[in-house]
Amino acid sequence: MNFKIVELNEEQVGAIEEKLETYDEKYTKYPVSGAIKLGIEHEGAIIAGADAVVTTFKILYVSTVYVDEAFRGQGLGRKLMEELERKAKALGVNIIRLDTFNWQGAGFYPKVGYTQVGYYENEMDGYSEHFFVKKL
Repeated sequence: MNFKIVELNEEQVGAIEEKLETYDEKYTKYPVSGAIKLGIEHEGAIIAGADAVVTTFKILYVSTVYVDEAFRGQGLGRKLMEELERKAKALGVNIIRLDTFNWQGAGFYPKVGYTQVGYYENEMDGYSEHFFVKKL
């Protein structure tokens, strides 16, 4: 057999993703649907926000959580995560997962009930990435 690694175009990537989704349907019990996009406004400006999407098995993947530096330490991150969790439950989510770098929220998420399930360190580039989950 003669196999060759090639670069894919967007159409080919889409076809591969469709094949994976079809394969995954054999193993998944729940439809994937739902998203949560929250912000905190102060004097007309968004100073904090979170973005998340429901994935396979009723898992909410949180891709973004941010609080402006001037407003940190005032409980806004906690309020944002509490609202995110409330909305996640309403969508039928039972697990939330997220990842963060050491200078971002690695110290914050345990304070709001998330369990670190893994991490790695990249000494060469001077960072670590941490993975968290919370069961609802």
